[in-house]
Amino acid sequence: MQMTQPAACVRIIVTGGTFDKRYDAIKGELTFKETHLPAILEQARVNVPVAIEINQLIDSLQMTDQHRLRVLEACSAAPERSLVVVHGTDTMVETASVVGRAALGKTIVFTGAMIPYSVQGSDALFNLGFALAMSQALAPGAYVAMNGRVFPYDKVRKDKAGGTFESI
Repeated sequence: MQMTQPAACVRIIVTGGTFDKRYDAIKGELTFKETHLPAILEQARVNVPVAIEINQLIDSLQMTDQHRLRVLEACSAAPERSLVVVHGTDTMVETASVVGRAALGKTIVFTGAMIPYSVQGSDALFNLGFALAMSQALAPGAYVAMNGRVFPYDKVRKDKAGGTFESI
């Protein structure tokens, strides 16, 4: 009997954001080099089959309508029914709205981090694990999952002063 590797159960689409930033000592700023996802999945001992797709690595404040369409296209093209989109928190709701209004018939969960994974005290690991679980448990639709809470894409906003997401 020949064993084959199982198909991915969840696709993680990476767009960048604080989640994947790291400190560049030469520039003295947070920048992008590559995604932290492989290390995070290993550290968290995730055993759900996952496919990682790097869509872009940018700060969400730099996202344009064209960048959001790239995320929508990736979600639409993904063969998996469960998707997690790692996104910057500043404009996560805007991108989730573009994807949510498309009604793709998939469960698409947006998540990110307020503190980069590479920095002590980051919420990235927890948020990713929570989003992975929610992507497999929720009905089809687009959602934002942050810090133990999940919201439909059209009923959430970021409280920038408090650094949290809340229902509207």
